[in-house]
Amino acid sequence: MAEPQQPQPPRREVVTGVPRGTRRPHAHTPARSEISEQTTLGATYVRALMRSQLRAGLGALAVLACLVGTLPLLFLLPSVASGPLVWVVLGVLVYPLLWLIARTYVIRAERNEADFTGLVTDPAEAPGQRGPAD
Repeated sequence: MAEPQQPQPPRREVVTGVPRGTRRPHAHTPARSEISEQTTLGATYVRALMRSQLRAGLGALAVLACLVGTLPLLFLLPSVASGPLVWVVLGVLVYPLLWLIARTYVIRAERNEADFTGLVTDPAEAPGQRGPAD
């Protein structure tokens, strides 16, 4: 006689999906959606970026105006006005200072943009990485 078959337990199914904590492909952070939808809060974010960039530009312009504006006053002095010192100041000393002002402005502007980008991007998204649907 044959043995009676024992009922087997129902087969378990394994459900797989996106692990918790990962970012959905089309999820936007609230700040990014506020800006793209042109809400009042998004306009405030953009206005803050524009103000910080304007402040950086006006600061660089003020330093440049002080530098270039005082040169004619320096050349009014009788001891400086005659001689090769004028050409040394104009030809050699001014350009490194102009480069330093410009470099400082660029660094500050890039920092402002990086701060703004950090505000509107998802912290889970690494810089330079793109999502699977992008």
